[in-house]
Amino acid sequence: MKKILAKIFAKYIRWKENKWINNPIRTQEKVFKTLIKDGLNTKYGKDHDFGSIRNYNDFKLRVPISDYEKIKPYINQVLKGKKNILWPGKPIYLAKTSGTTSGIKYIPITKESMPNHIMSARNAILNYIDKTGNVDFIEGKQIFIQGSPILENLNGIYLGRLSGIVAHHVPSYLLKSRMPTWKTNCIEDWETKVDSIVLETLNEKMTVIGGIPSWVQMYFEKIISKTGKKIDKVFPDFSLFIHGGVNFEPYKKMFDNLIGKKINSIELYPSSEGFFAYQDRLNEEGLLLLLNSGIFYEFVDSDKFFDSDPKRISLKDIKIGVNYVIILSSNAGLWSYNIGDTIRFISKNPYRIVVTGRIKHFISAFGEHVIGKEVETALMKVTELTKIEIREFTVAPQINPASGLPYHEWFIDFKRSPRELESFSIKLDNEMRNQNIYYEDLIKGNVLRPLVISVVEENGFEIYMKKIGKLGGQNKVPRLSNDRKIANNLKIKDG
Repeated sequence: MKKILAKIFAKYIRWKENKWINNPIRTQEKVFKTLIKDGLNTKYGKDHDFGSIRNYNDFKLRVPISDYEKIKPYINQVLKGKKNILWPGKPIYLAKTSGTTSGIKYIPITKESMPNHIMSARNAILNYIDKTGNVDFIEGKQIFIQGSPILENLNGIYLGRLSGIVAHHVPSYLLKSRMPTWKTNCIEDWETKVDSIVLETLNEKMTVIGGIPSWVQMYFEKIISKTGKKIDKVFPDFSLFIHGGVNFEPYKKMFDNLIGKKINSIELYPSSEGFFAYQDRLNEEGLLLLLNSGIFYEFVDSDKFFDSDPKRISLKDIKIGVNYVIILSSNAGLWSYNIGDTIRFISKNPYRIVVTGRIKHFISAFGEHVIGKEVETALMKVTELTKIEIREFTVAPQINPASGLPYHEWFIDFKRSPRELESFSIKLDNEMRNQNIYYEDLIKGNVLRPLVISVVEENGFEIYMKKIGKLGGQNKVPRLSNDRKIANNLKIKDG
């Protein structure tokens, strides 16, 4: 009966989703008008003359692109318990997240925006059920490896990590099958927490496992170390992997090896600022951009983003294949807010995207503007036909080498190393030249020499993240840096 009901509900939700999927521009226009109306009497709305906004062009004239530093004065008033600052009333949560320039950031979540975080994840799973007919996994146990749900109360607003906040909104019908226990979920130390999760799940019928790939990787490796068996032998009913937060492609081969077989997966695109997209087609590139969840999207060509007055466009004017910075206004009280991510559209019918990186995470020390998607794609292409496996990696420029030309330095923690590192480096550099024409020109012009690989000690990235207090939680190792702050703190293997 549970399986039958799940299939019926999945079909109903998919029918509802198709209403906005088939009317994308009209849906976004409706979201825009609702947001302006709701923000009219807030302090932000009054400061930016929302009362005179009649259309998107008016909005662009009155509301500038903002980052956290620009909205921080408003957030500080929210933290003091003041109402009607960015959104009517007070937010129910402030999600704590790390900023590269702002230290801890507090992102509002309102009663209107909270359903976006919960329902979008649910709808991704229901879409999977509708497309595949697979419902066997609902009879087993599910785990979503996440941060602590312990929240701090400040002036009537709860503060915590997004994943911990979401733990308070698990649907009642999932509580009996959800793992780990509340007690284990509250453990703050990440390594201790994963050890406890291993003990709790080892003898359970695990069918769904989810989380940021690097977290789940640690969980899987600890299970294999404890049992001497691959994951498919420990959890024979495990059939669905749900992941998000980073591009999964660099991890894919390693996960296939850890699990011992290929299983279905769903990619999600969540963040503290909102849940933006999910994978709606099995084993195909692209995430369905969610247009009916209280978020109005704007886009800026990433190549022009740092101009003095970059052009902003709405959904109807986007072009396929262009790398855009994603800007959003939402019912959480964010207005033309730059979340720092870059995306590229691969389809307009429906609107599907791929996440290409971070606008601040790039290398352009020599004008090359290498982005995350390019380094991830290059690495995937040179490893996909080999037995080489990567735990983690990052790339930084070496501007002042002891001798010779500058270069891009790749710091890689290999789970299974190449037999000939020099040959691997050459192949990787050639692929990078295919990915980025500016990089190709710099190599050809003898401005840069080919990339250099520095092999990081086993689990060196985990050690680094623990050292800076960012192991676990929602923290991820940046793929790219335009400086050597991370590079200088990684321990490199001798020889």
